[in-house]
Amino acid sequence: MRTILAILCFLHCILTAEAQKNAVPAGNLFIIGGGNRSEALLQQMLATAKITNTDYIIVLPMASEQPDSGFLYLHKQLQPLTHASMRLFDFNKHDVNDAKWNDSVKNAKLIYILGGDQNRFMKVVLNTPVYAAIHQAYVNGATIAGTSAGAAVMSKYMITGRQLRDSARYNETFNKLVSQNVEFAEGMGLLQKTIIDQHFLKRSRYSRLISALADKPGYDCIGIDESTAIIVHGNTALVAGDGQVLQFSSDKPGVTDKGLLKFKAIKIAVFTAGDKLRLQP
Repeated sequence: MRTILAILCFLHCILTAEAQKNAVPAGNLFIIGGGNRSEALLQQMLATAKITNTDYIIVLPMASEQPDSGFLYLHKQLQPLTHASMRLFDFNKHDVNDAKWNDSVKNAKLIYILGGDQNRFMKVVLNTPVYAAIHQAYVNGATIAGTSAGAAVMSKYMITGRQLRDSARYNETFNKLVSQNVEFAEGMGLLQKTIIDQHFLKRSRYSRLISALADKPGYDCIGIDESTAIIVHGNTALVAGDGQVLQFSSDKPGVTDKGLLKFKAIKIAVFTAGDKLRLQP
């Protein structure tokens, strides 16, 4: 009986999440490229979410190796800016099927995903009621925010960070431009046709994102630098913060017999705070 109930719950989560993906979200995405979060950037995040003193903020720390420290640091930053309560929901240590917790996620005004390892986060939430609750909150009008790994998980096709052609080691950037080198995993799918890379200029991740563009032609590939964010509503993104955002797009690339990538043209646009860019529908 327990096995049947678990299967039914799993199928319900999948069907619910798929229905939510097809709904037009009323909410926003506040996607931070990592690094320091200025007071001005956090104020803009709270304004985007339209937080009032009676609302609450859910912090999801499952990407982090130090969830309590990450929460306390964010709480210290936000406490002078809002009287809204903040709640740490660590589903690494709590049942992902807890209906009360998932209802709280669905009804939150702001959901914040901490940084760390995006693969760790998705391992916990994929195909669970937590995944469905985040999507429902977004559809209902919540702002879903994330930094670093919390930015990477926004995409349907999430960059894991591993090079398939060089699996023996991890590099902060890729050391080659070859085809089929990016390992993708399933992310939250809050962005369907846009791939996010974070810490972009700081860690010089051009090769990594161009490689992703080659593997997913027709997608928008967005590199967000540290202390910088894009605020997504519908198909429009507004740049905020201290740094720059780069948008890469191209047609299908060429590939040599040795697997080397080549492009006739790549369109690169560079944006700063206040600029708007269009994303793929």
